[in-house]
Amino acid sequence: MNAIPVRLDHLVLATPELAATVADFTERTGIAPVAGGAHVGLGTRNYLVSLGGSRYLEIIGPDPEQPAPSGPRPFGIEGLATARTVTWAISPPDLDAAVAAARARGYDPGPVRAMSRRRPDGTLLEWRLTDGATAHPSGLVPFLIDWSSSPHPTTSGLPVAPLLELTATAPVPDEIRPLLSAVGAELALAEGPVGLSFTVNTPRGAVTFG
Repeated sequence: MNAIPVRLDHLVLATPELAATVADFTERTGIAPVAGGAHVGLGTRNYLVSLGGSRYLEIIGPDPEQPAPSGPRPFGIEGLATARTVTWAISPPDLDAAVAAARARGYDPGPVRAMSRRRPDGTLLEWRLTDGATAHPSGLVPFLIDWSSSPHPTTSGLPVAPLLELTATAPVPDEIRPLLSAVGAELALAEGPVGLSFTVNTPRGAVTFG
């Protein structure tokens, strides 16, 4: 199995303290993530690092410049005590066809909804992704994303920390593997507590984040 999943779009490192996590990443890797933008109405903002090619890392946490959102922040941020790699995304060639195929195989990745944010330079990014209560709660099964004609985040000159490996653990891996297959994804999966970890190549050597 490939150390890097085919069609990987991005990894999500969620944190209750965005500035502290960005500072920790910088200290451990020697690479400073750059501001991505705010998710207006959701109470979050992100910082980004390229993982090489069209893959990237999203570090996401509460946005102190926004009022508290009417609902929970995405990715279970309120329930996190520390930063954690909570999930990942793949970009299929045809999002709607991939969703239909997953449902036909017995897994519903959730409804498709549109989202957007503005980069600090004012460029509007728009994308569609799967979201909803039907998605697997472990975060091990990726959500699906489609950037369509919008600029991909990796086109904005991000600093690069090449991804070396993405791995995961689950109490019963054989329960997760059919769901990965349903969305057309592959992931190195071993037995253990639910968790995702990734390793990047940096000026300070290989660094792993869980």
